[in-house]
Amino acid sequence: FLVIRYVKRRLTVLIDIDGKHEWRDCIDVPGVRLPRGYYFGTSSVTGDLSDNHDIISLKLYQLTVERTPEEEKRDREVFLPVVDNLKLPGMEAPLEPMSGLALFLIVFFSLVAIVFAIVIGIIVYNKWQEQSRKHFY
Repeated sequence: FLVIRYVKRRLTVLIDIDGKHEWRDCIDVPGVRLPRGYYFGTSSVTGDLSDNHDIISLKLYQLTVERTPEEEKRDREVFLPVVDNLKLPGMEAPLEPMSGLALFLIVFFSLVAIVFAIVIGIIVYNKWQEQSRKHFY
């Protein structure tokens, strides 16, 4: 069983897995602003995974909550569903661009590392050739 409650910009979802009226919190999100005039729909589709979900019944209630005129006006201005101060995973602030000095140092040390690797490679190659010539004598 599932209870979805939306009261004063707070969305709460409670679950009762065993059907014993022992409700556990599933999610509680403050600052949810939903527009008026939309419909509630359900689906038992789970995506690519195969599973069985049955929607047996729906009971919908409209809660009567007293609001101040200020809250009433603020709720009428909502056109798209929004959550205040929501930080989604992977949606961090973009990184600041590198300064000219940092970019120069990265390029400089990268070039030094490449030259060092080439010199080491040449030394190892020359040693290998020396060793291979000694085997034929």
